[in-house]
Amino acid sequence: MNGTSATEDLLRLHAPQVLGALVRRYGHFGEAEDAVQEALLAAARQWPEQGVPDNARGWLIRVASRRLMDQLRSDEARRRREEEAAQLSPRDAFTAPPPGESRAPSQDDTLTLLFLCSHPVLSPAAQVALTLRAVGGLTTAEIARAHMLPEATMAQRISRAKAKVKGVPFEQPRRKDRDQRLAVVLQVLYLIFNEGYTATSGDALHRADLAREAIRLTRSVRILLPEEGAVTGLLALMLLTEARSEARTGPHGELIPLDEQDRSRWDRRAIEEGSALVEKALSQGPAGAYQLQAAIAALHDEAAQADDTDWPQILALYDILVRRTPDPMAELSRAVAFAMVHGPRAGLAEVAAMEERLAGHHRLDAVRAHLLERAGETEAARDAYQLAARRTLNIPETRYLRMRAARLST
Repeated sequence: MNGTSATEDLLRLHAPQVLGALVRRYGHFGEAEDAVQEALLAAARQWPEQGVPDNARGWLIRVASRRLMDQLRSDEARRRREEEAAQLSPRDAFTAPPPGESRAPSQDDTLTLLFLCSHPVLSPAAQVALTLRAVGGLTTAEIARAHMLPEATMAQRISRAKAKVKGVPFEQPRRKDRDQRLAVVLQVLYLIFNEGYTATSGDALHRADLAREAIRLTRSVRILLPEEGAVTGLLALMLLTEARSEARTGPHGELIPLDEQDRSRWDRRAIEEGSALVEKALSQGPAGAYQLQAAIAALHDEAAQADDTDWPQILALYDILVRRTPDPMAELSRAVAFAMVHGPRAGLAEVAAMEERLAGHHRLDAVRAHLLERAGETEAARDAYQLAARRTLNIPETRYLRMRAARLST
């Protein structure tokens, strides 16, 4: 790893901790975030040449605090806010912590910051954008590219999100609300991962930067909450799913379905870690959606070849999953498992029962096409593949579905 990339990794690690420390001390989320960005830029310029300070986080907090106070002083109209910030400032606000001091509360600030970015006052789209910006450290341009939106549009979304959380206390939710708020945090991280693993639109199937960022953030949450089964399960699910990413596309970016992938290209280290985490997650209380999905992913990843997949066990897990957390996509995946155990026509009957809830969704059409093909109904399968291809916005998926349809036309 070269010096520049090592510095970038270190800055990304500390960014949410520094932002959390400033918001906790002074409030002013938007201004604090700007000050942290300036401090990060200063570090990116200085550290590769002058070396990393003994206490990198303390250096960033000190510089960002100075930038924030300068920013508050610069506008005479903000005199009251300056007075408020001065009252809130601790005595050591402008002093870097001594080398070696851990300052553990700033680590807790990362989780508090995640709770703030996932606050119920924000829409799911705003929660994702603000989390990627404030906790993930991605630039507005990077977030805009990931969502296939103009940078100005994303900047407005993030700005509105900052305005909405202005004045929200920087604190972890009370115990009675904590589980619900944690569920929102995990859902946001899951949405980020899913968008990275299979993009909803565009010419790339996989956006590795988003998937890796979701895994990194989930690791951070697990460090803070190691005994939370849902957190452990979500991290396991991400690792076990992302382990297949290298085998999901061919040399020209074409999609390769799970049963046709070269499993020697799967990341065995990630699979081993994910499988161990599944066992841990299942021992941490009643199994929720993430733990069950991770267990299903582990069964897929542990099969040496597609024919070795334990479909009866996968179906049993899906049965539990859809009973506990009804979700149309989980039910659609269950229909595939049902077909693998009981035959394609039985699976088609399960798919037919979901027509109303998933009408117009390309994945319903794709699953129906796959099962029709397995049942020998070539013409109907071709039509379903073509319909699915018209309905998806992801270009590699479109090409794959059209290819399947074309193969049935010959």
